[in-house]
Amino acid sequence: MLSRRTVLATLALSSILSLPTLAFSGSIKYSPQALSTAQKSGKPVLVEVTAPWCPTCKAQKAVMAELETTGKYKSYATIEVDFDTQKDALKALNANMQSTLIVFKGDKEMGRLVGDTKKASIEALLAKALLHHCGCHQTYIRPPGAFNL
Repeated sequence: MLSRRTVLATLALSSILSLPTLAFSGSIKYSPQALSTAQKSGKPVLVEVTAPWCPTCKAQKAVMAELETTGKYKSYATIEVDFDTQKDALKALNANMQSTLIVFKGDKEMGRLVGDTKKASIEALLAKALLHHCGCHQTYIRPPGAFNL
């Protein structure tokens, strides 16, 4: 017979181990139609190129699960590409490796990361499609020595 402690420990461990698979819950499998529909929805779109055997992909999913809990990125439509079986998608997206994250706003690619598991990098990528693009928030880099008073 199982003790209460064993049951509780098993439940706690199973919930911890399942966290990486919860990243950006509600993701759908890639198809050209699914990507097009998501892009036309007005939501920012995250495309994840993953493989079940990839430790970097799992680390990225863990970071995204953590970011998802903030609620800041809940508006994202998420599309998942299987690196091993969806070679047509890899070609269409110009993705050469698993652990590739691509962010779109409409049909415009806003940025991508390959193999990066740092929370700050992933958050910066996701933020790119959430920015308001009216042209009034452009960043201009001043050349060294210009406009010195």
